Amino acid sequence: MSAFRGLPSAVQIEPWKGEIADLEVDAIVIPALESLWMTSGVAAAVKRRGGEALETAAVALGPIEAGRAVVTEGGPLAAQFVAHAVDVGHDLRADSGRVVAALRDALAQLTNLGARRVATALLGAERGTFPPDEAADLVLTAVEQHDAAFPGS
Repeated sequence: MSAFRGLPSAVQIEPWKGEIADLEVDAIVIPALESLWMTSGVAAAVKRRGGEALETAAVALGPIEAGRAVVTEGGPLAAQFVAHAVDVGHDLRADSGRVVAALRDALAQLTNLGARRVATALLGAERGTFPPDEAADLVLTAVEQHDAAFPGS
């Protein structure tokens, strides 16, 4: 797919439905709880594929506040890195700024680690905080802001 919503043609966006843990990319971004325990949804599915060590590594870096992210190695996953992005806090408040900030933080850390091909779950939607179309718009906003801050990344 070429440029989308004003993004430069170097940014490729390909919607995909399936198990994010199976993707052969440099990194994946998954929604996380502030505690970083991988107990539900996408995080639990990734833990089933990546093993307990993935969760242990994430929890050792937390807790963190909503709007932030931590990065662990991917272990046995095809992706070298997993970014655990706390998109929605325990308060379940619909705060678009936190969703965008969490993905921007994850993307910045992954860029600094050399990740070029990144797959992200639909942050903001998993716990019903935002409808999928609004969550997709927030993901695109974060990607646009990241590209402006890290041109050509």
